[in-house]
Parts: sequence; structure tokens; C-alpha cells
Amino acid sequence: MADQYAQSGEDKRPTEIPVLRWEEPPEGPVLVLLDQTRLPAEEVELVCTDASALVEAIRSLAVRGAPVLGIAGAYGVALAAARGFDVEEAARALEGARPTAVNLSVGVRRAESAYRAALADTGDPTAAASAALAAARTLHREDAEASARMAAHGLALLDELLPGGGHRVLTHCNTGSLVSGGEGTAFAVALAAHREGRLRRLWVDETRPLLQGSRLTAYEAARHGMAYTLLTDNAAGSLFAAGEVDAVLVGADRIAADGSVANKVGSYPLAVLARYHHVPFIVVAPLTTVDPGTPDGASIEVEQRPGFEVTELMAPQVPVTGAGGGIPVAPLGTQAHNPAFDVTPPELVTAIVTERGAVSPVTAEALAELCDGDGLRRAATG
Repeated sequence: MADQYAQSGEDKRPTEIPVLRWEEPPEGPVLVLLDQTRLPAEEVELVCTDASALVEAIRSLAVRGAPVLGIAGAYGVALAAARGFDVEEAARALEGARPTAVNLSVGVRRAESAYRAALADTGDPTAAASAALAAARTLHREDAEASARMAAHGLALLDELLPGGGHRVLTHCNTGSLVSGGEGTAFAVALAAHREGRLRRLWVDETRPLLQGSRLTAYEAARHGMAYTLLTDNAAGSLFAAGEVDAVLVGADRIAADGSVANKVGSYPLAVLARYHHVPFIVVAPLTTVDPGTPDGASIEVEQRPGFEVTELMAPQVPVTGAGGGIPVAPLGTQAHNPAFDVTPPELVTAIVTERGAVSPVTAEALAELCDGDGLRRAATG
């Protein structure tokens, strides 16, 4: 088990390479992505020249995490428009790249709406492409601002629930700057606690089968000099039983109207453990993740990932022999159940923290009130 103690000195951003950026070389605009499948072994960038390349990057998890998927989707529409491709076709392909994360469709539709409005107004495809790019850049900036506000609201809630500081926080998957235009969602709250000297320990779930916790969250925590400890997902129960967890902080890929939360698979068992052990289970997500069009948890489409992600170990820079490009860890022909997400019912969620504040207890009425007046997001989701 890796054990990292807090380091002194100035806090560093988790990566010197932006998670994504728009560039305009002489040969035409491109979207440049940090390939998260190669972390932490190496920092490698992918260059997307069209929406189809971005769709593949999204499906392969080279770019991942609900908020940044929305940003990437918006830039993907802008890329299609700027390069003269069919914008509607590109938008539909991008929307379908990952079905559970609602932010992806929100970002795509926002840029597409800006494109169509400008095209109808001016009749100029170039002006329409500029409008789509402006919408993507605005969404990018807004997400960074939302991240900072979520961190502040989340830390205030932690201090209210756990007065005295010394927070020992368990997190799952990856929710830092790799998934955001800013410093993330749940991870940003832990980072704020660290900066204020109130984080005693960040417990990092490995997050199987693709190890986003060990590869990405530990990577970010180490860069920030945070005190963190890595554990296998199935060790969380004994950690709760030993009284070593004060709160659970997770993100979300879709929050239904009733407060049901879809997040990386393994989140629901943590919520059950937290309830049994009387530990707060807190979800941190921007309002773009709340989907009024999805009434409840049963209505959330859960993405099913390829079986080889379970039957093979994906390890960058290691010789591979498996059919999926990894190291086989199960007999050839083994069938695998591999949902990307699970759904936690609202009664197991202590609070949902957004850029507008926290909802607790989590109810449909409280969520609707929080979202009231968020006309831009509602328009974007149709």
C-alpha cells in the first residue's frame, strides 16, 4: 500500500500540460488533449483534427470526467464547424460517445445552439463557427469558476459536519483538474482542506478496473504534496470499521431529478458503508450534471464497457498479449460484467454540493429549487 505524507512548499498544479486546449496552427484548428490513459507513466498529448478523433478519445478515456467531457464536446462542435464538417452529424456522434455523463450532451448542445443561432442570423458559416468556439470557451471558463465555488462550499460543509479539522476523507475515481476546467469537483474540496491545513489524510480508492484512483488521483495528490494513502477498493470496508474515515467525497456523471447519483462504479457500495458507519457521503458536481429530464435512478442509462477492461490489465509501456491490448489476468474467453457506473439513491447521499451551494437532505424539491433560474443549462438540455 502506497502511503504519501504531506509535503511542505508551494502547491503545484497537478500537471503542467493543460487537460485540453484549442490551437490554431497554419494547417487548421485542432483540439489538443492530455492522454489520460498514459498517466502516470508519461504525459503525452493527442491532437484531434476532427470530431471523429475526439469521439475515439472520449470512448478510450483519453479524456474523461463529467465536467471536462462537456467542455470537450463543445470544442468538438466548434472544431467540426471550423473545419467545414457536418456540424449536426458531429454533434450526434459526440453526444453518443458516452451515454451516462450528461455534461457531454450539455456541452455539445450549447455549442451547437450557438452555431445554429449565428448561422440563422448571419448566414455566414465562418461567423457561426466563431460563435460555437466562443460558446466552448465560455463553458470552459464557467466550469473553472464553478470548480472554485464548489471547493469553497464543500469545505464549509466539511467544517460544519466535522468541526475541528483534521479531516480524513475517502474518495473514489478521479475528480481533480484532469476532469475540469478548474481544479475539479470532489478533489477540489479535499485540496481546499489541504491548503487550509485541515486535511489529515486523503484515502484514495484504486478504482478498478481502470485504476483512475491509483493512476490519476494519486498523481494529482502527489503533485500537490497532499497526505494521501492508496487502497484497493475492497479494503474500504475495513477502513470504515476501524474508524479511519470521516467523510466520503465523490463526483457525479449524472444526477437525476430525484437526487439519484450515477458515478463511477464502486460509489454505491461506499454509500452503503458510509450509512452503516454513520459517515457523511457527499457528492460534489456542477449544476450541469443535474438532469431534470431524468426522473430517477432507474431511468439513468448506465454505460457498459468492454469486458477486456476486466479480463486484462491495461498498463502503459508494458508488453501486451491480450486481445484488448493488455496483460491477461483471466482465462481466455472469460465473460466479464463491466458497468462503468452505478447509481446511489438519494437517501444514501448526505449532501450534494454545487457551485450554488449544498442540498441536504437530498430531495427532488430541493434540487429543483437549486436549479431554478438556471435557464442556460435547461435550454442547452432541450
